[in-house]
Amino acid sequence: MIKKIFKFFLKLVGILILFSLFMVVLYKWVPVPFTPLMAIRYFENPDEKIQHSWVPRQDISRHLQLGLIASEDQNFVKHRGFDIEAIEKAIEDNQKGKRVRGASTISQQTAKNVFLWPGRNWFRKGLEVYFTFLIETLWSKERILEVYLNSIEMGGGVYGAEAAAQHWFNKSAANLSVYEAAAIAAILPNPREYRANPASNYINQRINWIVRQMQNYGKFSLE
Repeated sequence: MIKKIFKFFLKLVGILILFSLFMVVLYKWVPVPFTPLMAIRYFENPDEKIQHSWVPRQDISRHLQLGLIASEDQNFVKHRGFDIEAIEKAIEDNQKGKRVRGASTISQQTAKNVFLWPGRNWFRKGLEVYFTFLIETLWSKERILEVYLNSIEMGGGVYGAEAAAQHWFNKSAANLSVYEAAAIAAILPNPREYRANPASNYINQRINWIVRQMQNYGKFSLE
């Protein structure tokens, strides 16, 4: 009986691994139609309309692409999914009792948004590491950024750059200005509470900081 249970468990794990590989390969080419977070939000707030329109990365303002990299993950084009320096800094700040800034990379956020659910337990974090490794191995950086731009939550019921641009500024994502892009990036710590337009004093401070980071980042070389 124990041997049969063990074989069943191994077979189940094998099936789940193959399915996860299939989904990662599929999303390398196919637009992501919805995410687990969208489903969770829908059941939490059935009356909240989901706004989500997939657009190619080329149709998203370079200002928004740079703004998100400059504010969320400045080593995105260099690391292989995990920013070791940021992780070490977060551990050091935690040991000193300082406020810990998140060390999650754009790749990790993409893996979580597309394949997983919100949570901080070790099992979910382990799956996040697994899917981050897969997308960094099987996708290009350009594809990771494109999926990130189209799947991240950018307001209540608002997902992706195009929906955010329309929701906050009534224009397409391709036409966002530097400050509009920075405003959308500025609300990401808590997009369901913060507003990109009109922006509060706190968000305006973040906008100015993000614009400075964009200016200091240098040439945006991800083509």
